[in-house]
Amino acid sequence: MSHRFTLTRRTALAGSVALAAGAALPAVAQDNKRIVVGTWGGDYSRLLAKNIETPLLVPQGWDVVKDEANQDPRKAKMMAEKSLRRGTTDVQGLSANDMYEMNEQGLVEQLDYSKMPNAKNLIPSMKYPYGIGHIYSGKVVLFNPKLMSAPTGFADTLDPKHGAKLGIIDIQYQFTMLAAALASGGKVGDFEPGKERLLACRKAGARIYPSNEAFAQALKTEEIACGIMWKARAVQWQNAGISVETVAPKEGVPMYVSGFVVPKNSPNKEGAYAYLDAMMAPSAQEGFAVDMGYNPTVTNAKVPDDVQKRIGFTDEEKKRLVDLDYGYMAKNDAAFQDWWNKSFKG
Repeated sequence: MSHRFTLTRRTALAGSVALAAGAALPAVAQDNKRIVVGTWGGDYSRLLAKNIETPLLVPQGWDVVKDEANQDPRKAKMMAEKSLRRGTTDVQGLSANDMYEMNEQGLVEQLDYSKMPNAKNLIPSMKYPYGIGHIYSGKVVLFNPKLMSAPTGFADTLDPKHGAKLGIIDIQYQFTMLAAALASGGKVGDFEPGKERLLACRKAGARIYPSNEAFAQALKTEEIACGIMWKARAVQWQNAGISVETVAPKEGVPMYVSGFVVPKNSPNKEGAYAYLDAMMAPSAQEGFAVDMGYNPTVTNAKVPDDVQKRIGFTDEEKKRLVDLDYGYMAKNDAAFQDWWNKSFKG
């Protein structure tokens, strides 16, 4: 990977204005051997380079450029570019929920799976008409066994009794609201029952952290004793020496799928398909399982038994895996954010 550029929310908005005014596209996006990838920064971007780009794409002559930002400014940028014949990215990394939303907005390509040889091994549930699941995990309970006994699920964890020892991640607001709903008799298509529980936890002193990394630091220093997070992240933190164990919640284990879409106006669709195919290569999937703790989405990945035991779920736990209501979440996201920022965070 020879270049990288990072977009802040401000620059994303500025870019939207420029695009609306008909500004010229960056020259880098027009190079037919260059693939512009919209993605999160941090560990995910680093591991994309380590497991996909450097070993699989660079030897084929592809030059991968990163457009790094959180998903909201990248989605806003895609919307701002909708009327352009040529956009500025070739693939976009998004959650399954965001992939659904971008498809509903008419912004992404309906994929031709015949162009990707590795797609024959893709798990059927990860094969969306408009995107591909790259990795998946489940939302679980995390706790420090030195500070508390194992909870049984979301209700035991999202409980005011923990006071300031309960940590909540700001950017995980949708999934925290979902977990609270499941703990309070709600369901994937109805988050309302969980709001009272969250407000009670906040009143009791629950701490809010801006990012996954900040939450991990709080676990490490034992500022907090419990919270909820993707099992894959817990595995990463265990690898880093943090005292944390996981429980598959009795109320159900909401699934998280991270994947990729191709914008309709991708300037290099050949490059986009090359990237998606490389993403599904067994070696790339195995690398992400070991390095990041997420489950592969292809059937021919060979994950070491000890790794699989830590990142996966037992047969009994798999019965509790819960798919999300992407339509409900997309339709209500603005309302969720409003409640979270004004009522919960205050």
